[in-house]
Amino acid sequence: MLFGSHSFFAPTLFYCNPIGAPPTALFNFSSKRIISINNGFRSITPVSLFIPAASLKRDENKEADDFAELKEKVKNVGIICCNSIIPGEYTRLICPKCKGGRSMERSLSFHISGKRNFALWRCFNFECGWAGQVFAHNSTTSDGVDQLGRMGSPRILTEESLNLEPLGDMLAAYFAKRMISKDTLKRNHVMQMAGDQIIIAFTYRQNGILIGCKYRTLEKRFWQEKGTDKVLYGLDDVREADEIIIVEGEIDKLSLEEAGIPNCVSVPNGAPQAITSKELLPPEEDTRFSYLWNCKELLDKASRIVLATDGDLPGQALAEELARRLGRERCWQVCWPKKDEFSSYKDANEVLVNLGAEALKKAIECAVPYEMQNLN
Repeated sequence: MLFGSHSFFAPTLFYCNPIGAPPTALFNFSSKRIISINNGFRSITPVSLFIPAASLKRDENKEADDFAELKEKVKNVGIICCNSIIPGEYTRLICPKCKGGRSMERSLSFHISGKRNFALWRCFNFECGWAGQVFAHNSTTSDGVDQLGRMGSPRILTEESLNLEPLGDMLAAYFAKRMISKDTLKRNHVMQMAGDQIIIAFTYRQNGILIGCKYRTLEKRFWQEKGTDKVLYGLDDVREADEIIIVEGEIDKLSLEEAGIPNCVSVPNGAPQAITSKELLPPEEDTRFSYLWNCKELLDKASRIVLATDGDLPGQALAEELARRLGRERCWQVCWPKKDEFSSYKDANEVLVNLGAEALKKAIECAVPYEMQNLN
């Protein structure tokens, strides 16, 4: 119990065996701090205070057995659990299927749950995409599972598990005002969350498989499905593209498609307020731009990358961050058309809505080499 601001923790209770034999632990006291209310005290029952030590030992043995069984199952599919793998975290490994592709990089994102009773993985080599899961207590192995799942949860990501449904009339009308057609929305699997709230769901897919989701309210509040690797939106549209256009938001990607430009992807998390650092971080530490490293092999195929970020200061900062990671020499930058004598249109959707599809297409075609645009 807790008196005032003082808490008391009890040690393990032992039974003394005959002389020469070690004592036997009977109970462990819970070390959970019980917070009192109004500076008083609260009594707690022995059930919540005492945990049999034998029970703790059984739990530890069970977890160790689960982990040993899990490692064996993972080994059977070709993944070796090395000492660098920490349960509860994601680790990059060499994919046993593609060996990292032509770049021979660590393209396999591998995760063991914190309780060490299941494992999930996905290869981000775009010529591979191998994925799967295994459970310590299940005799089956799921090969080709469609997503890494939430951190610490074995569930598979599906439209049903995310409670998604087709767009209703209200959101269809919202997109129509922004010149996005129903055909474009359907092709890109834009959906909404079921329920009373009006929430857009931009589904992220690789090889047609659902691997993530980003949500947006009409009041421009954003969040993403947790426990998924960050990737670019629209991956399947640039798998074989020699030229890739990168925009700042999902609606801008849809806008370019309305202008007849499908080879476009969007960053998943918008723009930074400023350039993050003078020196680039190593890929494993560059978490703000992990989506670029996760899509590295696909981006490496492109000989020309057009940066069509927003025209404001954060958009310019994003363009610089992208260029310094992708290589300035192969980057081009879009200059959005003038709105009036003093300002320009902000992004692809503004151009589409105000000037039309042809003007948007022309703006992309008139992109200039990044180094020329940023000589200063």
